[in-house]
Amino acid sequence: MRSRRDDVPEGLAVDRALTLGLCGIGGILQPPPATLDDAVARLSTAYDERTARRLQRFAEVPEGATVWTREPDGLYHLGHLTGPWKYDASPEAEAADLVHVRSCVWTPAPDVPAAVEYAFSRGGRNFQRIRSEG
Repeated sequence: MRSRRDDVPEGLAVDRALTLGLCGIGGILQPPPATLDDAVARLSTAYDERTARRLQRFAEVPEGATVWTREPDGLYHLGHLTGPWKYDASPEAEAADLVHVRSCVWTPAPDVPAAVEYAFSRGGRNFQRIRSEG
């Protein structure tokens, strides 16, 4: 949950997500979208098709799915999605660029699989699937 915007301080979105029990991605839309379909269509126009597809994939991940995040100091957290997509239009969500969100239960992760560490080491700012080896 790292913003793709360079003006958002590193760690702001992760801190917000862990504090509020959320998992999310950016892509501010004004006015706020009423539905997921509206959000996907408008992201395609306001940003690009890749951003729209990223939101669609994020929204389609089944509830209960495992997700990972990492704080700027390197502490990993393991989460499980517990709710559907929603748009958070609050000023705090916009400041963190964490507006497309789902409820998530987070716990610190003492044991981090190598595939997770590798995915984070690549430094990307994407919502991505992590596959274990083997």
